Amino acid sequence: MDIVVGVSGGIAAYKSVQLVRLLVKAGHDVTVVPTEDALRFVGAPTWEAISRNPVTTSVHDDVARVRHVALGQGADLVVVAPATANTLARMAAGIADNLLGTTLLATTAPVLVAPAMHAEMWAHPATRANVRTLVERGVHLIGPEDGPLAGGDSGPGRMSEPEDIAAAALRLLAPQDLTGLRVAVSAGGTREPIDPVRYLGNRSSGRQGAAIAREAADRGAEVDLVAANVDAEVLAVVRHPRIRIHHVGTAAELSQAVTSIAASSDVVVMAAAVADYRPAEESAHKLTKEEGTLDRIDLVETEDVLAALGDRRRAGRAPAGQTLVGFAAETLTDAEDRRARARRKRERKGVDLLAVNRADAAHGFGSTVNAIEVVGEDGSVVAAASGTKREVAAALWDAVVAQRGA
Repeated sequence: MDIVVGVSGGIAAYKSVQLVRLLVKAGHDVTVVPTEDALRFVGAPTWEAISRNPVTTSVHDDVARVRHVALGQGADLVVVAPATANTLARMAAGIADNLLGTTLLATTAPVLVAPAMHAEMWAHPATRANVRTLVERGVHLIGPEDGPLAGGDSGPGRMSEPEDIAAAALRLLAPQDLTGLRVAVSAGGTREPIDPVRYLGNRSSGRQGAAIAREAADRGAEVDLVAANVDAEVLAVVRHPRIRIHHVGTAAELSQAVTSIAASSDVVVMAAAVADYRPAEESAHKLTKEEGTLDRIDLVETEDVLAALGDRRRAGRAPAGQTLVGFAAETLTDAEDRRARARRKRERKGVDLLAVNRADAAHGFGSTVNAIEVVGEDGSVVAAASGTKREVAAALWDAVVAQRGA
């Protein structure tokens, strides 16, 4: 999606650098349109480095492309953060004597504003009237918050946090085709303890599962995310009022949590990397080479959580019409070999859709990008996507929506 981020001249402009970073990280093409005053707080090189797009404030640049209206015409969303009292007034009056003003007048996309100013300015009747005018025109508002302000003041007028603004922006972009659905998603990798300091595990970061959960919530679903050993940094992406996080460690804990949640879920997506084996016994003390206790570790199979969910559906112990989605990480280099293995696994597990993702140095575990093909009930590839894990998540949900509507 193409997002324009307008930045007006307030000290909160420094926080918008993180906002732009979050939107770019979510897979969107972001163009920053600062006012001249905004550049006194954060310079153009910073905006260009973070957005990966050129930055200008002038309506006279790139005249051949009619840039002063092209940005607004091509935008899927316009965000103004911070929106100062001056900028709100100019928006309400339709003043367009700079690039941000012409962009706002030329766009038919949703507009989200994040006000930031001193408390007295926010409370002034003129500002309140301007905000009412903008809201009546369909402009979306986030904040301001009550908290510390520039100059040591405090009160209502603090710009909302970048993470909250990004979340609001992504909600405006997402189709609401999952509204009313309850969704269960597993993410991360289970760890099977050997002794107090060692475990059997894998390299899954949980980023793909987190992206799947966030995409579902942004599209209207109520989401339960079962997170197996997922770092707090990754879980920051799923900060959302419609996402509940359930922390687990082992395959047994994941199985118990997912089985319970799946009993009332319309869609279950098993994106976690679940250990196939665990030590037959967990040692209460550290095993050592000196004692010879590391020479042999007996393993036993863990429960196949995905297959068990498929069995429960076949036995009529799942909600009617439940959609079950599995994941398979493959290192096979030949695409047809990967698809053939995915078809066999889909049949064996009893799932509706199976997403086979490449696991190599550039994709999958531990990476910010991924590439998947989704195999459907007839064995055909019903969807394919590569790119950021959020882009892959969007393609996966498109396939789920299509499958449920078939």
